[in-house]
Amino acid sequence: MFSHLDAQNRPAMVNVGEKPVTRRTAHAVAIVTLPAELGGLLRDGEIATKKGPIFQTAILAGVMGAKKTSGLIPLCHPLALDDCQVEIMPDAAAGEIAVHCRVQTHARTGVEMEAMTGATIAALTIYDMAKAVSHGIVIKDVRLLEKTGGKSDYHAI
Repeated sequence: MFSHLDAQNRPAMVNVGEKPVTRRTAHAVAIVTLPAELGGLLRDGEIATKKGPIFQTAILAGVMGAKKTSGLIPLCHPLALDDCQVEIMPDAAAGEIAVHCRVQTHARTGVEMEAMTGATIAALTIYDMAKAVSHGIVIKDVRLLEKTGGKSDYHAI
């Protein structure tokens, strides 16, 4: 049974009131594929545009997105984040950018959605700032790589 459905199969927030507060972490990634004309603009680990430095802006957007996750996903619990780190790792040879988001909190529920939202919002910001050069940007493979805390840990890597 899905955890976000009640006995009558209606959407319901999961009651976490009886769960212990534990340290929770999550690490998610989104891959952004760049068309050749954008890949050619990559210099010193950044793409500079008239709108400003794309990666630095995307990092800030990713942190903001992670912090606002419960406002975007209806049944997601609001969490105070202890830490949120967004790292952008360009691979010019492959024409790809890996956007990693790592989140930590002490709470009764996990931060997987915050990590995935942070990575996705950062990737969308890259698209938004670079679309003037090409609309051929692809955001793919958004996924959870790792989570710790709570009932069980998960490690995809």
